[in-house]
Amino acid sequence: MGVREYQSLTPYATALEENWGKPPGNLNSDGENLLVYGKQYGNVFIGVQPTFGYEGDPMRLLFSKSASPHHGFAAYYSFVEKIFKADAVLHFGTHGSLEFMPGKQVGMSDVCYPDSLIGNIPNIYYYAANNPSEATIAKRRSYANTISYLTPPAENAGLYKGLKQLGELISSYQSLKDTGRGPQIVSSIISTAKQCNLDKDVKLPDEAEAISANERDLVVGKVYSKIMEIESRLLPCGLHVIGEPPSAMEAVATLVNIAALNRPEDGISSLPSILAETVGRDIEEVYRASDKGILKDVELLRQITDASRGAISAFVERTTNKKGQVVDVADKLSSILGFGINEPWIQYLSSTKFYRADREKLRTLFEFLGECLKLVVADNELGSLKQALEGKYVLPGPGGDPIRNPKVLPTGKNIHALDPQAIPTTAAMQSAKIVVERLIEKQKADNGGKYPETVALVLWGTDNIKTYGESLAQVLWMIGVMPIADTFGRVNRVEPVSLEELGRPRIDVVVNCSGVFRDLFINQMNLLDRAVKMVAELDKPEDQNYVRKHALEQAKALGVGVREAATRVFSNASGSYSSNINLAVENSSWNDEKQLQDMYLSRKSFAFDSDAPGAGMTEKRKVFEMALSTAEATFQNLDSSEISLTDVSHYFDSDPTNLVQNLRKDGKKPNAYVADTTTANAQVRTLAETLRLDARTKLLNPKWYEGMMATGYEGVREIEKRLTNTVGLSWRPMDVGTGNPEQNIERLRQLYSEVEDKIEGIDR
Repeated sequence: MGVREYQSLTPYATALEENWGKPPGNLNSDGENLLVYGKQYGNVFIGVQPTFGYEGDPMRLLFSKSASPHHGFAAYYSFVEKIFKADAVLHFGTHGSLEFMPGKQVGMSDVCYPDSLIGNIPNIYYYAANNPSEATIAKRRSYANTISYLTPPAENAGLYKGLKQLGELISSYQSLKDTGRGPQIVSSIISTAKQCNLDKDVKLPDEAEAISANERDLVVGKVYSKIMEIESRLLPCGLHVIGEPPSAMEAVATLVNIAALNRPEDGISSLPSILAETVGRDIEEVYRASDKGILKDVELLRQITDASRGAISAFVERTTNKKGQVVDVADKLSSILGFGINEPWIQYLSSTKFYRADREKLRTLFEFLGECLKLVVADNELGSLKQALEGKYVLPGPGGDPIRNPKVLPTGKNIHALDPQAIPTTAAMQSAKIVVERLIEKQKADNGGKYPETVALVLWGTDNIKTYGESLAQVLWMIGVMPIADTFGRVNRVEPVSLEELGRPRIDVVVNCSGVFRDLFINQMNLLDRAVKMVAELDKPEDQNYVRKHALEQAKALGVGVREAATRVFSNASGSYSSNINLAVENSSWNDEKQLQDMYLSRKSFAFDSDAPGAGMTEKRKVFEMALSTAEATFQNLDSSEISLTDVSHYFDSDPTNLVQNLRKDGKKPNAYVADTTTANAQVRTLAETLRLDARTKLLNPKWYEGMMATGYEGVREIEKRLTNTVGLSWRPMDVGTGNPEQNIERLRQLYSEVEDKIEGIDR
C-alpha cells in the first residue's frame, strides 16, 4: 500500500506520527510502501495481525504511559475494510492486539484506537472458553461477538525416566519393607530422588545414614507424595482443533477432575470423599496426612485416585464407538442409568477395597457426570461461527473453568462473565480463609516464626471470574474484614473481624491489579480501598494491626493524612495494560534490572482512591514504593490447570519480588509464594517449588513436548514460549532436571535438534 493511498484511507494517520514519525515507518514496511501480510483465497483473506510494535523502539514505547498503533497496524485494518471490503472479520484465537490499543476502558469514542481500527466491520472472535475477562475487554473495546472454543484436552502428567524408576522403587519398598531389604531399597530411593533433584523439594537424609523404620516410612512417604503430585497434575496435551470434540479418553481426565470437587449447592458429593467414607476416613484428613508424607495415607490417596479414574473410565467406555469417539451419549446414558445392577462404576469398584461405596451418592454423582460428558463432547464451535456470519443470534453462555463450572460447556457460545458486584461469594470466602492461613503458616515457618507484616499480591480479572472472587477474598481476610452482601446479593460494604476471632494480627497488603481487573471490577477496587483505609483507622495496638502501623509511619514520612498514606490498591493508568516487562524480556531490549524496575514503577504506580470518586487512577509512585518496601512476601494464585506460571508471560510481568528486594532498606529478597487451587487439595508453594513442578510436568516431560511437537510449528512455538517464561521468572539457573546436569544438557540438545528439524524453512 503506497503512503498516499494509506493517508487517504486512514483519517487518523496523522495522530500516529507523534509516536511513529511520518509513514511508512520501519514496521510492516519496505521503506517506501506499507506491507499487509496475508493471502487471498477467493472471497476470503487470511491475514496476520501486526504486532504491537515494541520491537521497533521498545524502551521509548515501554515507558510511555499511553501509546498508539504503528502505521503498519493501521494500514492493515484500512486494507481489510476499504480495499478488500470485508463484510465481517474473524479474529482467530485468544488475545490479539486490537482490543488492547490505547483509548477509553469502555464506551469507545472516535479518538479511541480500537474504534478507529475496527471501523464499521462486524467483528467475530474465537476466544478460549476459560478466559472470560479478556473476552469481555474484546467485547467492550472492539465490539466483538466472542465464540468460545474448548481448551486443549487435558491428561495427567504421568511419570517418566527417573521419576518412573522412583515409583517402581516405592512399590518394591511397600511390598518388601518388613524383610531385610527395606534399608537397601530406601537407600536406592534416596539416591534416585537426588538424581532427579527432588532433594530441592523434600528433605532427604544421606544414603549411608542409618535411620529407624518409622523414619524410613516418612522419607518414602514424602518422596511418594511429591511424585504423586507430579503424576496427577493435569496437562493440556497438544492444541485444540476448532470443531473437533475430544475423544473419550481425553474426556476422562476432565471428568475425573470435575468429580473431585464437592458441589453442596447441587447435593453432589465428590468421588474421592465418597470413596474415603467407605473406609471410614474423611478426605480432607487424607489430603493433610498425605501432604505430610505419612506413607499409609499417601498410598490410600493413590488408591482413591486410581479407583476414581477406573470408575470414570468404565463409565465413559460404555458411550464410545470403535474409534474411541463418544457418540449417542443421551441414548447410551439412559440405558446405563436405567438399570441399577449394570452400572459400570459399581462393576469396577466391586473388585477394589471401595466395593461398599454409597450407591445413592454414586448414582447422583454419575448422573451429573453424564450431563457433563454430553456437554464436553457437544460441539457447536463451527455452527456458531456460521450463525454469526449469517448475522443471526449466537446463544450467550458463561466463560470460566469447565472443571469448576461445567455450565461453561458446550463451547460455541457468546462468552459473558458474571455480575462484578456479586463477588466475593460466601464459598470463595471459605476457600480464601484456608489459603491465607496456609500462606501465613508457610511464611512463619520460613521466617523464624514471625508473622509477615506486609504481603504484596497480584489480582487478575480471569482468576476472579473463574473462582467467584477467591483472590479478592484473600486480600480481605489478610487485613481481617468480612464482605457483607445486601438483599440482592451485591457486595458493597465490609465489616472488621475482631482480633479474637481472627486469632492473629491484621496483615498489611499491597495490591497490584491487572489492567483487565481494573476494567471489570472497579467497584471491587473501591471496596478494597475502603476496607484498607477503614482498618488503618481502627484504634488497635500497632503490633496487632500492621496496616495502621505502616500507614502512620508513611503518613509521617510523606507529610500526608493516614487515609492517603493507607493507599494500597494500584494498577495501570486508565486505558493502559501490563507493566510490559514481559515484552522487554522477550525482545531482549533491556540492559540492567534497574530499567525493568523503572518500567514496572512508572506503569504500575497508579492508585485507586475511594475518597475521590470519579477521579480515575492517579499516579502515587512514592506511596507505592514505600508500601512495597515493607513487603516480606509476594503472592499470586493459580486457579486452573490450563494456565500455569510458565504458560503465559503475565506472571513474571506482574511479579514484584525482585522490585521489592531493591526497595527494602535491608535489601532482603521477600519470599515468593504461589497458591495452587487447581485441585480439591489446595496448596501454597514457593515460586521455586511451583516452577520445578511446572518444568517437570511440562518442559521435561516427553508426554507434553511430544504432544506439542505433533501439532507442528505452532506446538514448537509453545515449547519455546514456556522456556522463555521460565527464564523470565527465574533470573538465575534452576535445577529442575530428571537426572544429573550433564544428562539434562544432553536432553535439551536433543530436544533442540528435534525442534530445529521441525522449524526448517520457518524464520528461527
